[in-house]
Amino acid sequence: MERHDKSAADQADPLELAGRHPEWSARGPLSTTQRRIALCIAILIACCVAIRPMPTLRVLVAATTVFYLLSIAYRLAIAWASRKGGLSFPKEMLAEQRDWPLYSILVPMYREGATLPGLVAAIRRLDYPAQRLDVQLLLEADDDETVSAAKAMDLPSFVRVTLVPPSLPRTKPKACNIGLAAAKGDYLVIYDAEDRPDPDQLKKAVLAFEASGQDVACVQSALDYHNPRQNLLTRLFTAEYSAWFDLALPGLARLGAPIPLGGTSNHFRIEILRSLLGWDAYNVTEDCDLGVRLARAGYRTLMLDATTWEEACSSLPYWIRQRTRWQKGYIQTFLVHTRHPLALVRDLGAVNTLHFLLLVGGSIFSSLANPVFWLMTLAWFLLRSRGIEALYPAPVFAASAFCLFVGNFVFFYIGLAGCYRRRHDRIILANILMPFYWALMSVSAWRALAQFLTDPFRWEKTKHGLGN
Repeated sequence: MERHDKSAADQADPLELAGRHPEWSARGPLSTTQRRIALCIAILIACCVAIRPMPTLRVLVAATTVFYLLSIAYRLAIAWASRKGGLSFPKEMLAEQRDWPLYSILVPMYREGATLPGLVAAIRRLDYPAQRLDVQLLLEADDDETVSAAKAMDLPSFVRVTLVPPSLPRTKPKACNIGLAAAKGDYLVIYDAEDRPDPDQLKKAVLAFEASGQDVACVQSALDYHNPRQNLLTRLFTAEYSAWFDLALPGLARLGAPIPLGGTSNHFRIEILRSLLGWDAYNVTEDCDLGVRLARAGYRTLMLDATTWEEACSSLPYWIRQRTRWQKGYIQTFLVHTRHPLALVRDLGAVNTLHFLLLVGGSIFSSLANPVFWLMTLAWFLLRSRGIEALYPAPVFAASAFCLFVGNFVFFYIGLAGCYRRRHDRIILANILMPFYWALMSVSAWRALAQFLTDPFRWEKTKHGLGN
């Protein structure tokens, strides 16, 4: 087993971003100003409810209804913008004999020794010159299981092991920062242990960078699942991913909006990534945060017509933990980038700031607010409560009914379109049950909020190897 050059990774500071630019890091979950603003808003709402309860609740309901209307229109606009898809290249260009640039691959792993043979096989299948690959397996030094598995394997010459010293926070982005310091390539990509990328993905990424301006810092490949029909949860998870990676992200790229990156298969110009000090080791959804930071620094992210195949989580408890981490990271990212609102608008512009607020902040708010409005709707249908009727003056009631019927149909239709574009014909009907999936997302959102307040840097690892 080969270790990396000590002159690079061993001297790297994986927490450099938090040390040099604490305003960009989630290490301090809430700034002093944000705490004061949150406290003032809470006191104001409490006082208004105590003094004028019904008018206050009507305003809150009306404001939330307006938010739902905006969200529906926003999702439709993104889906419409996605109709041209990601960057694609003819087979002739991929087969061209040329000097391909050195490409670094980082694979952070923790307690995943069983996945090593499949991972190495997937890397061997890449249609890229072996002598131009620089692959690092990022292993925690005290992860005896995975380290022992790596020692027992006959790894290819282009694969080396980088040991990550045990320290807090124990997160994937911290390991990636250590790997970034030791990377030797011109370009860099992150893969997870269970990933199976299309063999031509690296070549497509190189061609995408070469065909784009120097302001393109990242190209994101689509993610899809190889076990979509294992159970109902994997069907709904796959439908969600299809809508996200085949409609939402291509639409955002087409509109020039900030893109919340996927946790894997994002390809970078390595010099730009280093100039931004890599990932925030304290953010548990480091990919989303990095996508926003790239946009704020004036760089663009494009979508690539290539796929990486993953395993959809088939266990509900593990899915809840995974989604909790993702949503907690969205909370962290939203709060980090709204610490200085005027600077956010200056960096992104007004339109892209709205993109950020609706996409990152809006996804969390809707998941938290949905159960409240579902319960009110259910109570009204069952009890015909006059108290609930009083919260909905005629215009608000009409808008809410529109959100309930038309809005849900829009989201259902987007799910269908995503499955159709991804050719997941056999799971299309699962979209009918998507409201149950949204309920699970709300459970994990409330869990994420509680965890953010009590244990913000906890990394709940996804368990792999459960798929068929």
